[in-house]
Amino acid sequence: MNTPFQMPDASSKDVVLATDLDGTFLGGSELERDALYATLKANRDKVMLVFVTGRDIPFIKDLCADGWVPFPDFVIGDVGTTIVGGPDLVPVPELEAEIAEIWGDAGDRVRDMLSDVPWLELQPTPFRYRVSYYYNPSKYEPAVARKIEEAGFDCLTSADTYFDVLPKGVSKGPTLLRVVDHLKIDGGRVLVAGDTMNDLSLFETGLRGVAVANSERGLLDRVRGLPNTTIANGNGAAGIHEILSTLTTLREAAA
Repeated sequence: MNTPFQMPDASSKDVVLATDLDGTFLGGSELERDALYATLKANRDKVMLVFVTGRDIPFIKDLCADGWVPFPDFVIGDVGTTIVGGPDLVPVPELEAEIAEIWGDAGDRVRDMLSDVPWLELQPTPFRYRVSYYYNPSKYEPAVARKIEEAGFDCLTSADTYFDVLPKGVSKGPTLLRVVDHLKIDGGRVLVAGDTMNDLSLFETGLRGVAVANSERGLLDRVRGLPNTTIANGNGAAGIHEILSTLTTLREAAA
């Protein structure tokens, strides 16, 4: 039985870390990840953890099952189209309602529109409010993305691998702002972290951001010079740790 979800109190937190997973929170060496995760576990009274990812919720549950990866307070999953929280990572209806309304029941329509595109391969995981594909970047045709956008959706490519069709105006950054506003979090206490183009909208929120050193070139080109964004020296977890440690006084993890 799922535990009823109660909104966490963010008022006592010094920092809200809103981070992408692959290449970012899960990037870097095992020792670098272990150092970040241990620091977060030792400071959960100070740091709220939000995963902002293209991954689905079953993946998150499996990822955190053995206790090494810290369990998040919230997950903004499926490239910003899913918002879950609590110990069972259950949907938060008051935060998802607008996303569901924008999307409607568009899945079949999108799949029909793209059924004859040979360089797209439908991802096997079913998503509630998006349709996602793998794509061949050498065959990519911008006209396909324009067709999707003219039909009233957003189209996002990332890592030369993923082609996502999303509800109009919905992506990682705007959804994070919904959560921040709903919880009445001071935006100055939020740190976003990412490494690919599907993280760009996080940095475009104007919140403080860290692009880890191993970020794809396209993202680095877009965020370089943004006033609130730092390009870290470290890869993945090390890059996050590098900036997080400047925002609050963190207790050292127990040996």
